[in-house]
Amino acid sequence: MRLADFIEQHLDRILEGAIAFARTQAPAGVAFSEKELRNHLPEILKAVVGDLRTAQTATQQHIKSEGRAPAKAGPETAATYHGRTRAIAGFGINQMIAEYRALRAAVLRLWAEDSALVTESIEDLVRFNEAIDQAVAESLAEFSSEVESWRQIFLGALGHDLRGPLTAVVFSADVLASKLRETPHARQVDRILAGGLRMTQLLDDLLRYSRSKLGDGMVIHARDCELAPALAEEAELLRAALPDTTLHFESHGDTHGRFDTSRVREALHNLATNAAKYGEQDTAVTIEVKGQDDHVLVAVTNHGAPLSDDARRVMFDPLRRGSNKAKSSEEVSLGLGLFLVREIARAHGGSVDAASADGLTTFSILLPRDGVARKGDTAAAPMVDA
Repeated sequence: MRLADFIEQHLDRILEGAIAFARTQAPAGVAFSEKELRNHLPEILKAVVGDLRTAQTATQQHIKSEGRAPAKAGPETAATYHGRTRAIAGFGINQMIAEYRALRAAVLRLWAEDSALVTESIEDLVRFNEAIDQAVAESLAEFSSEVESWRQIFLGALGHDLRGPLTAVVFSADVLASKLRETPHARQVDRILAGGLRMTQLLDDLLRYSRSKLGDGMVIHARDCELAPALAEEAELLRAALPDTTLHFESHGDTHGRFDTSRVREALHNLATNAAKYGEQDTAVTIEVKGQDDHVLVAVTNHGAPLSDDARRVMFDPLRRGSNKAKSSEEVSLGLGLFLVREIARAHGGSVDAASADGLTTFSILLPRDGVARKGDTAAAPMVDA
């Protein structure tokens, strides 16, 4: 008997063993009903039967055995649904994969007991394992996506809940600082206030990171504006915030366009702070804003060791840190600054890049003058409200 026919005729026997095993894999405190346990596995087996009866080339079989079969159009597969619901139920990844091992073992054990192996049986065995491997890959991808989504929701909720008490700490420290000037405790209160403000900045970075990972990107509000004056204001604030760094600001050409000036200022702040932190001692940081035909270029340049290819490859990824050769060991970072720069550029329809040559490192943001206008003034709404 061919394996596809055997699975159809003995579906209940196969599911009985697989479902019993699935119950042993459920997380503590999670009890599945018979209906919940049966709502995925029969559909997965039906998909396997359909696959066994579908003619495939050797190349198609090889791709499928590695879990790389192209996604099918239409509703989600039983395997992706299985992976998502198991993640929601609190299964660990090993627990979910163990279910497939049990299903595979149940089919092959019962079939071996029922039928003598012939040439066609060997082919069926290979095809069956390829189909199961593809189902595992689909479940795993969806499982991982669901887990990551909930992780970002947790980070967003945590950041949101911490904002309230942290705001109270900063406000109280600010009041105390104004009343305790010229007293022996002034320095300690200033440290509390500075620490609270730094924590607020880190928390804001974390919230923006969570939003960008949950939604379609960072939320921006683009308006007609002249970009250079807004960035010149930010440069003045940076000079006050970075008193040990010489900072030059230059503007050339027409910098008018549709931009979210607040977000672009944030990107500039992150780049300039990064340049001051990692640049060589006693060297200047240069900010240049330059109007081009259809774009406005914002570039930040510092003196220092060249960026390695490995660093350039990952430096805009979240939770990555730059070189360990920062000028101050007191600076604490979540490694989100450059990631946020990239997301701000992308939300404007632009890009960000880094280059090193002749002892200079330059980060460049290229912003289309009308990059957002054609899509609407606002990027997709976030899933977590700060």
